[in-house]
Amino acid sequence: MTTPAAPPVATARLITWLAPVAVPLLGLVVLLARPELDAHYEHHGVHFWLVLGTAAVCFALAVVMMRAVRRRRDARLFLVSLVFQVNAGFLAVHALATPGLILQARNAGFVASTPFGLLLGSVAALASAAQLRTAAAERLMRWQWLLAALPWVLLIGWSVLAFGRLPPLDVSPDVIETHWVAALAASAGTVFYLAAAARYLLLYRRRPSVLLLSVLTAFVLLGEAMLAVALSRSWRLTWWEWHVLMVAAFVLIAVSVHAQFRREGSALGLFDSMTLQQTITALQREYSRALEEMVDALRRRADGEPGDSRAVIGAEVAHRFGLTERQLAVLQESAEALGREREQTRKLGGLVTIGERASVIRGELQLMDEVLAVAAAAFRRDRLRFGLVRDGAVAFTDRAPARDAATLTVLSTLRPTVSPDGSTFALPIAVKRKAAGVLEAHRPAGGFSEAERAVLTSLASQFSVTLENARLYAQLDGLFRSYISPAVATALVADPDQAGLGGRVVEVSVLMADLRGFTPFSERSTPEAVVGMLNTYYGAIVPVILGNGGTVVQFVGDAVMAIFNAPTRQPDHALRAARAGLGLHRAVEAAAAGRDDWPRFRVGINTGPALVGNIGAAQMRNYTAIGDTTNLAARLEGVAEPGTVVVAAATAARLGDAARISERRAVRVAGKRDPVDCFVLEEIREPRRLA
Repeated sequence: MTTPAAPPVATARLITWLAPVAVPLLGLVVLLARPELDAHYEHHGVHFWLVLGTAAVCFALAVVMMRAVRRRRDARLFLVSLVFQVNAGFLAVHALATPGLILQARNAGFVASTPFGLLLGSVAALASAAQLRTAAAERLMRWQWLLAALPWVLLIGWSVLAFGRLPPLDVSPDVIETHWVAALAASAGTVFYLAAAARYLLLYRRRPSVLLLSVLTAFVLLGEAMLAVALSRSWRLTWWEWHVLMVAAFVLIAVSVHAQFRREGSALGLFDSMTLQQTITALQREYSRALEEMVDALRRRADGEPGDSRAVIGAEVAHRFGLTERQLAVLQESAEALGREREQTRKLGGLVTIGERASVIRGELQLMDEVLAVAAAAFRRDRLRFGLVRDGAVAFTDRAPARDAATLTVLSTLRPTVSPDGSTFALPIAVKRKAAGVLEAHRPAGGFSEAERAVLTSLASQFSVTLENARLYAQLDGLFRSYISPAVATALVADPDQAGLGGRVVEVSVLMADLRGFTPFSERSTPEAVVGMLNTYYGAIVPVILGNGGTVVQFVGDAVMAIFNAPTRQPDHALRAARAGLGLHRAVEAAAAGRDDWPRFRVGINTGPALVGNIGAAQMRNYTAIGDTTNLAARLEGVAEPGTVVVAAATAARLGDAARISERRAVRVAGKRDPVDCFVLEEIREPRRLA
């Protein structure tokens, strides 16, 4: 996995950090290169208090970190606490073994106690630098009591050996100081501390923090101290150097912890930047949960729902999640900001939804009700209602009058208006720059901010667009349906993909009708009289066809064509066509009453397969049925007498006993080699209704 690049600030810190860390190592090199500078300085009192003070600092850090371990249950914090515990114990032994206190002379335990403690601490430091997996971390924490006791068991055993001068600590201190085992142990400790520091450096690049920088610096200093242990001799400056490096390492961490404590005001989160990734993830979930609870509580209070005060809610959240007053204040500010952001997002989402609804074809009242429901959910802190202008008056959705006279002022000014007490904000709904309605927002517990007014103004604009689109769609729908069959219009509105060119083969019943004697009538009549006659006829026969479920696909002069079973499926399409044919003649006789000079219709009906769909071009198309079934229907209409309905054999077969037809006769029609059987439809026997 690629390590993310460090931020510029963190990189600058690292560069600044390198110089002081390198100074002790440079000083050690100079003293070793110039032995005459490695002066002898022996002062037992200074040594005792210096080492004992360092041990006290280590012990205090161990106590503070163990509290964090119990709270966070983090394996890394536990291992780092072991570093402090081990060094605190062995530093205390080293201080007590100072010659002239308990022991009168320098012994092997005095010489080896601190290096041995530092070595054990380096093992814990290196282990803490690893990114333990969840399972491994959980196993380590299950055995933490044993691991925590182990350093103290070793310390007690070491103390007995050191102060009792028991083997292997019964040898001369000079032997211990120059022994290869001591040199190997010091070298191993140096490598372990520096390796741990390198791992913490990678962690610091991902999570820059002062405490992490202090810990990795301390590990570098302790590594340098172990190097000085291997190369120095007692009471020389090089020997004092590793004592000073230990002091600097642990004091540096203590200062960082204190500074963090002063910023946070609590010891709870002092070491959170050092924890394992799974601990940070758990903390993030915990704080997210606290934030969500705070946001939800504040929302309920803002919505006027019954509940505790903000102070009580904050106290409960602080107690549950162990937050300090400062952390609680930050959480409350974050909750308020997040609540405002979510409310704004909800409102903007409502505006988007309303914009989408504006393109839906609905009646304006139904559409505005839907839009108002969306707006009420998005602006739930406010009471919204919509008023529509009807006959010069405003009729609100809740049928209540306007809350304030200012609400009605917007109709004349077309400008948003606020009531004197600021609780009601009225906005105009305009269509083509004319007042069409009013949107009223009411908030009993206070007024509206500038930002809230801006969002409400956008909402009113969306209402205006929605209402204008609804009215425009109504106009277009009326025009659209007047030019094509209502069945086709409904099908296209329900599924616009059906408007594409092409079609499919469907069994249909085709009704063809035209006027016998239309040409002579048009020659002896004025154009106005011809058009008047056609409109009168079509006005009479089209409702008959539509009433029987037919689809009028075209008018050609004095002829009309209708199909049944398309686009709407009709199992009884032949019966419907037959009823329409007979009903057509009755409607014509009624429309032409007293006008014997008007021509009369003749009708042909055929049933069979036809290619049904849209025929034409991309710019203009026509929904129709083409094929032999349609052609034969036209031929049968041509052989029919005025006032009669001629049906093909296929139609007669589909009608069965429901129709009374004349005897079959064979006729020759254009386009057919053999005569075609056809019948004159006399009557449709309607089923008897039970009394």
